[in-house]
Amino acid sequence: MHQDQPLLELRHLGRRHPDAQRWLLHDISLAIHPGQRIALVGPSGSGKTLLLRAMVLLDPLDAGELLWRGKTLQHDSIPLFRRQAIYLQQRPSLQNDTVEAALREPFTLKAHRTSHFDSQRVLHLLNALGRDADFLQKHPRDLSGGERQITALVRAIQLAPTLLLLDEPTASLDAPTAAAAECLLTNWAQEAPDRAIVWVTHDSAQAHRVAQEAITMHAGSIRTDPPSDT
Repeated sequence: MHQDQPLLELRHLGRRHPDAQRWLLHDISLAIHPGQRIALVGPSGSGKTLLLRAMVLLDPLDAGELLWRGKTLQHDSIPLFRRQAIYLQQRPSLQNDTVEAALREPFTLKAHRTSHFDSQRVLHLLNALGRDADFLQKHPRDLSGGERQITALVRAIQLAPTLLLLDEPTASLDAPTAAAAECLLTNWAQEAPDRAIVWVTHDSAQAHRVAQEAITMHAGSIRTDPPSDT
């Protein structure tokens, strides 16, 4: 059972196609509450990634508003919001010399300067995903797609956000590592009562495992369903 006030509330969000002839996202209203784990499903091109990006204001909106903990997000509140709500893209970009440098980088940013890199915490997260300390010294150019996803996932979790927005975070992982990631994220969400996850997946079985409810997107609009048992 979730708490009454949403963490993030979307009110009638809309984004037009650049040609202004159609909507990419249309009249989307959604409340994400503390403790919720939501799967976002639907065919390719239905707007799932666009919706995640809209949730963290990475793309311009042409209609509607976003509220964080009951307050409209405005310019001065966005940096703090992005510290608490982290978007993890499907194909993360890593520009550093080592995995460790990539994991340390967020703490050089203004939003996270009050926190610090915790090597023991990072090793615990990596071990849960089948990697050891040697992984920290690998160069990002030598990482597989799955290892990039592991690095990005650890980089996000170590920052202790309140809301994680995940775009196919296990798409490039082998089955055992994907299962470990699902377990890690479920445990992370349950460690604190105010944490929530929105998880984009094409896998209906995964949606059932990781989420309490599913939101199906079609042509830039949504409907809410229970996760399928099939």
